[in-house]
Amino acid sequence: MTAYASGISQALGLSARQVSAVLALLESGATIPFIARYRKEATGSLDEVQIADIQSAYKRLQELDRRREAILQSIEEQGKLTPELRAAIEAASTLTELEDLYLPYRPKRKTRASVAIERGLEPLARRLLEHQGASDVEALARPFLTDDVPTPAEALQGARDIMAEWVSEDRTTRDRLRHHFARTARIAARVVKGKETDGAKYRDYFAWSEPLAQCPSHRLLAMFRGEDEGYLRLLIAPEDEEAACADLETLWVEGRAAAAQQVQAAVRDAYKRLLQPSIETEFRHSAKERADTEAIRVFADNLRQLLLAAPLGERRVLAIDPGFRTGCKVVVLDASGNLLEHTTIYPHEPQRQVAESRKTLEHLVEVFQIEAIAVGDGTAGRETMDLLREMPLAQTVDIYPVSEAGASIYSASTAAREELPDHDVTVRGAVSIGRRLMDPLAELVKIDPKSIGVGQYQHDVNQTLLRESLDRTVQSCVNAVGVNLNTASKHLLAYVSGLGPVLAQNIVAYRAEHGPFRSRAALKKVPRLGEKAFEQCAGFLRIRNADNPLDNTAVHPERYALVEQMARDLGCTVADLIARKDLRQKIDLKRYISGDVGLPTLKDILHELDKPGLDPRGSAQPFEFAAVRSLEDLAPGMVLPGIVTNITNFGVFVDIGVKASGLVHISQMADRFVRNPADVVKLRQTVRVRVLEVDLERQRVALSMRGL
Repeated sequence: MTAYASGISQALGLSARQVSAVLALLESGATIPFIARYRKEATGSLDEVQIADIQSAYKRLQELDRRREAILQSIEEQGKLTPELRAAIEAASTLTELEDLYLPYRPKRKTRASVAIERGLEPLARRLLEHQGASDVEALARPFLTDDVPTPAEALQGARDIMAEWVSEDRTTRDRLRHHFARTARIAARVVKGKETDGAKYRDYFAWSEPLAQCPSHRLLAMFRGEDEGYLRLLIAPEDEEAACADLETLWVEGRAAAAQQVQAAVRDAYKRLLQPSIETEFRHSAKERADTEAIRVFADNLRQLLLAAPLGERRVLAIDPGFRTGCKVVVLDASGNLLEHTTIYPHEPQRQVAESRKTLEHLVEVFQIEAIAVGDGTAGRETMDLLREMPLAQTVDIYPVSEAGASIYSASTAAREELPDHDVTVRGAVSIGRRLMDPLAELVKIDPKSIGVGQYQHDVNQTLLRESLDRTVQSCVNAVGVNLNTASKHLLAYVSGLGPVLAQNIVAYRAEHGPFRSRAALKKVPRLGEKAFEQCAGFLRIRNADNPLDNTAVHPERYALVEQMARDLGCTVADLIARKDLRQKIDLKRYISGDVGLPTLKDILHELDKPGLDPRGSAQPFEFAAVRSLEDLAPGMVLPGIVTNITNFGVFVDIGVKASGLVHISQMADRFVRNPADVVKLRQTVRVRVLEVDLERQRVALSMRGL
């Protein structure tokens, strides 16, 4: 680890001490949320993103070293590992450098060059390179004629094949061509002949070209998808390929004699047949990696905002999963999200049982003393909202539109069957909608993040990196909010620092058998939950009305004695300290600094005592669409309320209540220049937008937020 710390610190602009501390903590089994929250003195108050960057860099260096060892072993087994080559391989700092060094020694399938070498033409290739002033190349070739190589022309062709392979495997040559790609490479897309109609959704790219370095991630991923689906052909190459090839010739060609012309022909063949495709593949991969990284970042940012959306909290909720022909599934949930009642109403086409539906809803609201109504925003959602707005209960009960994205996935999942084994998928879907309003985080952790409608090309990016990023995001959100130990599901507990699925299940089972936890310390009685797991998870779990008031705060049990000392010094109890601001203001934090406790931790403790157990997400607010129902109702110039449903690099999508979300392009988001849409709005934020254009054919709406 020490060997890696220096390189990582330089790459990330952090001190070697910080990096070493993080690596040591990670190796000891500490999680990123725990390190960021409870080990600030050790890391210099690094945040979760910085700690995750260190972890990622560490993994990359380990992978690089594993590849280095494999290459050394392979070359050594061939008997070709010289001291100079070993030193170069050990000094290589990137995978590209390693692979370039290994390229001449990589086991190959049969190539044109290997066939020519078998026919004894390698010495001819060397003569041509070393005697480029020779004018009679046929004379040079005649000594190498055999039954397999009957003519000088064939001998020279074989020699050129060998030289082309040498050129393509030369590190300097490859680096020179990479330089051309890096400065001037363009990506060009063309439609596959005959696919114009089937691939119409990619028509923007039927004759597209732009500098690769300027191609944004969403456009690059769209073109790659079009190529994968067989509608587009892509090419990445230097803008001036002739100039790039001519530049490579300066490394190999000397003069203009006949032998030099043979070398020149070999260089041009190497460029066209070997080098250009190889370097293009490299740049495809690197461009794809950058696009994946950006798309995953956008997805993770959106997911974080969705998970941290303001909850309604513990209130009695009536939830509706709307529908036309099959009716609207209605469920009643108590303040803890437990299902109390369910039924189906048919207020819309074709049944139109409006009076009966209203009567049912009014009855449920009255009998169960409903405090809020959640309505799914899918099919018939808008019509159901209108029905509710027209009823008397709308004056006393807040109504909330709730995203249905992923609800059907949850309904058919193992988690849903375990939670609601006696009910069908329609009831489960409605329950999920209601619980999402009460606590988005607790409900959405049960669903694969890719299914909740906030991604950008999520199926086109590296799935392993996507899963790692999304899991890390979910874990970060869960631990940032904190989890009620006595009500959390096993799905939510699984994301708590230090737990995971097995310990989460054990906690739920222990809770079911022994009743609610009265203290964090009681966690140690849970099977297989040892000291390390307790250290990692305890600070993120909350126990309301616990015997010790600190158990409902983010103060870690390892600091309880410190808080108790503060209380004793003030002649009061810990409960008094939490209840009275005047007492907390008397605390002199500097008195409590010690070897492992500094001001960052002490300030966190004091902040938590100020607002113990505070949910950082705020509270949900009701929302009402304008009186428009379809695209046909829209006209340029209309100003409407909407809800941000997705954030991308090129703008944001806003639900204005007409089935199709409208796009606010990044250029229309504000009266000032906007670099990142996420700097202007947040997911599920309510905004006002102006209609710019309505495209009925493509079912698209262009919106603007400028001047509003």
